[in-house]
Amino acid sequence: MSRSRSGIRSGSRTGSVGTAPVVFQAAALLLAYPDRDWDRRPRTVREAVAGLPGREFPLLLSFCGQAEREDPLALAARYVATFDRSRRRCLYLTYYTDGDTRRRGAALARIKSVYRTHGWLPPDDELPDFLPLMLEFAARTPEAGTALLTDHRAAIEVLRYALEAHRSPYAALLQAVCRCLPGQAPASREEALRLTRTGPPAEAVGLDVLGPFPAQPRPNDEGARR
Repeated sequence: MSRSRSGIRSGSRTGSVGTAPVVFQAAALLLAYPDRDWDRRPRTVREAVAGLPGREFPLLLSFCGQAEREDPLALAARYVATFDRSRRRCLYLTYYTDGDTRRRGAALARIKSVYRTHGWLPPDDELPDFLPLMLEFAARTPEAGTALLTDHRAAIEVLRYALEAHRSPYAALLQAVCRCLPGQAPASREEALRLTRTGPPAEAVGLDVLGPFPAQPRPNDEGARR
């Protein structure tokens, strides 16, 4: 996947419409691959959250501080190692609930339908369940976007637990996002995993059922390109 294709721009602004949209936009920027515009993203986040009250913002600023001290090439390598080389830390949320099954195709189509219903057109060359994409939608369309994230909360929480176990700096971003979601969080990783198990084990059908979506290989612990 070309990491610059997520449709997320460093110049994005969410406005003063509450804490959650600001957190979602910031996390969207910081969870996208650190490509050529990376040096502007932490600065954009710092400017957006400066002086804002809320326990989520120190988490974002902590990540920014650590990322800004890291060599860009090392940060890019860390990103790949964190998200591309382990199925446990996948950024594609329906993978946690549906694996590579026909059900996943339907789940992706439902997410894309929500985007279209609200007049939001994500890039055709990115899967609609890519977390940074879903976060930007939630920042721009707070009511529908927050509901969509909440529908996939179990997967988000599983990813958060995995990043915490990996001692990844990216865990702070997931912690900030989870604090903005309504309702009660799963009490444990095991509970979050149970909530994602809504279907049978993976079918060997691939993702060719997705029509306009590009076929993507299943993530695995040895590495994958999505």
